[in-house]
Amino acid sequence: MLKNDLLLRAARGQKVERTPVWVMRQAGRILPEYRAVRASVKGFKELVTHPELICEVTLQPVDILGVDAAIIFSDILVIPEAMGLDYEMIEARGPVFPKVITSRQDIDHLRTDVVPHLEYVTRSIQLTKAALNNRVPLIGFAGAPWTIMAYMVEGKGSKTFSTAKKMLYTQPEWSHALLDKITTATIQYLKAQIKEGADIVQVFDSWAGVLSKAQYVEFALPYMRRIAAEVTEVTVILFAKDAHYILQEFAATAASVIGLDWTIEPEAARAQTADKALQGNMDPCVLYADRATIRKETEAMLRAFGPAGHIANLGHGVYPDVPYENVRFFIETIQNYKHITG
Repeated sequence: MLKNDLLLRAARGQKVERTPVWVMRQAGRILPEYRAVRASVKGFKELVTHPELICEVTLQPVDILGVDAAIIFSDILVIPEAMGLDYEMIEARGPVFPKVITSRQDIDHLRTDVVPHLEYVTRSIQLTKAALNNRVPLIGFAGAPWTIMAYMVEGKGSKTFSTAKKMLYTQPEWSHALLDKITTATIQYLKAQIKEGADIVQVFDSWAGVLSKAQYVEFALPYMRRIAAEVTEVTVILFAKDAHYILQEFAATAASVIGLDWTIEPEAARAQTADKALQGNMDPCVLYADRATIRKETEAMLRAFGPAGHIANLGHGVYPDVPYENVRFFIETIQNYKHITG
């Protein structure tokens, strides 16, 4: 039994003594201890494929920041690599794919049986669950099919992902074939994480916001819906950045939790999401401010969401140059906050 199961109970809409909190990208460059581990290896990909090091950096935020959940340290791009499309992680530039998807033949050559190629992730979950010793839940995750497709077609990060969007317009059948394959692989991957001990999983649609609602409904929503419907072993969180237009549609999926970015008002989100639990949604830039401002903004967020059905978080990942002491103060403010009820 977990010693701290606040996050799991909040995700199910159950009563909690206080609002649970974790932070996207909590295992990362904000922590000096992470930077020390990162400096001990040649590159990011060496770190992300080393189970013992993955375990170490996954535990750091639990030990140092006091968060209510760990999230396995990994990258969303392990899925395209396991499907047969290798990527490189270039310092100060980000991910780059030497080969991209340009034809139906490229799509046909991709494999969906990805779990044997991701044993370093499943092994890291085994190690991390043992090291956590039931202190807090462990979150597993994957990238959303559209976001993964965007990288596989674009070949790198982009402000517009216009090459990937072009495929949606000019080759819709190819697009659906690729999205279907990514979804099949992603479901297998999430189920493998759960089998090894992930207590809850999140699907990150980081580039949802480059799509119109019509495009999202046609090319992204069906695959998010399918993941939520088929991953039934644990609670599923759906998070689509900059896609406020899709909240009602997400509320109609089997997912129990909807993640919110900082552009969405909590009251408006509640009105559109029925009985779903919500996660978020502090602007990460608040954490650059002084403590009085951090406390004021954090408490305003907690009041807006209320005492039930809320997992506190940022509206996206914590920025790497934010002082980790400010992140810890944000977490402590949430954990010390007493909702006024009755």
